[in-house]
Amino acid sequence: MARAMRDGALGGLAGGVIFGMMMAMMGMLKMIASMMGSSSPAIGFLGHMMISAAIGAGFGLVLGGRSTSGGKAVGAGLGYGLLWWVLGPLTIMPLMMGMAFGSQWNAPAMQAAMPSLLGHLVYGGVLGFTYYRLARGARSGGRAAQFA
Repeated sequence: MARAMRDGALGGLAGGVIFGMMMAMMGMLKMIASMMGSSSPAIGFLGHMMISAAIGAGFGLVLGGRSTSGGKAVGAGLGYGLLWWVLGPLTIMPLMMGMAFGSQWNAPAMQAAMPSLLGHLVYGGVLGFTYYRLARGARSGGRAAQFA
């Protein structure tokens, strides 16, 4: 269980770096920072990375055992990214910003959040792929996983 959580957290960090770069290009890091009482994009990125690692650890716990091939792991990661798109920017973040529960569960809000959906899917795919490669390396006698 600890290895699955560690591999998931590392996969979450890998996906988080890429998604974080996308967020920086879209100007979204200040919004993340605002949930932590800051306006600094650097603080937003740091918070995003902490969230990415925690969500990745959850992937390892919940879906790690089902990630028995690269395709299954990436597919699970994509589904997990979609789930977190609904939970994060459409549910939890609006609540943290004082909006009513479910206020973003409508077509206009979801359409406006499409760039975030893309980022969450990229995050999930990278998370699943990285998790699989790390777990595969552990299953092959502890040799370092190769990403090529």
